[in-house]
Amino acid sequence: MNISILITSKEHPVNTYIDKWVEKNNNHQIYIIHSKEELTSGDILFLISCSDIVPKLERDKFKKTLIIHASDLPHGRGWSPHVWEIINGATDITLSLLEAEDKVDTGDIWNKISVHIPKTTLFNEINELIFNSELTLMDFAIENYNTIEPIKQPDIDSVFWPKRSPKDSVININKPIVEQFDLIRVCDPKRFPAYFYKDGVRFNIIIEKNNE
Repeated sequence: MNISILITSKEHPVNTYIDKWVEKNNNHQIYIIHSKEELTSGDILFLISCSDIVPKLERDKFKKTLIIHASDLPHGRGWSPHVWEIINGATDITLSLLEAEDKVDTGDIWNKISVHIPKTTLFNEINELIFNSELTLMDFAIENYNTIEPIKQPDIDSVFWPKRSPKDSVININKPIVEQFDLIRVCDPKRFPAYFYKDGVRFNIIIEKNNE
């Protein structure tokens, strides 16, 4: 098969996982790209951690354009859904494999996987659980490409998560850590750290486990 994978950021941690997946699937022609301007044509276009809006004209160059979205669609459309859900106390995250449509996260569903996120997992461990499950869904897409019967999403209103910004990672130093631990643990200390201000100075928070 001829497969393209569009990942917007070259710095996104999912790239490492996708690189290994490409190596494992070397019986296919697979192209990793980081801009929709690089799109050509093929059998499947995967939009993975993709913040670009890919218009229908570009999607139609591929037989199928598929997204993996970290929520139990139609619930939880929008941006970084698993992060928002973990911050709000979720310990189980559903990943949805769906077809891309003009209206965000409304396409027909191919498959879903549930991922358990223990309360003590940190951002890198959360990434590993989520990304490995994404690879499983990508395998499913290839294996079932010719036989899949997608399921339409019910037409209901649902939560739409906003795009996260730095202000969403601010820690209140006047509140107990236990009340904000879920927020601290989902923040990537290299790219989007949790932080607080003290006496006008910003302090970034780095959290790691002591495995001794």
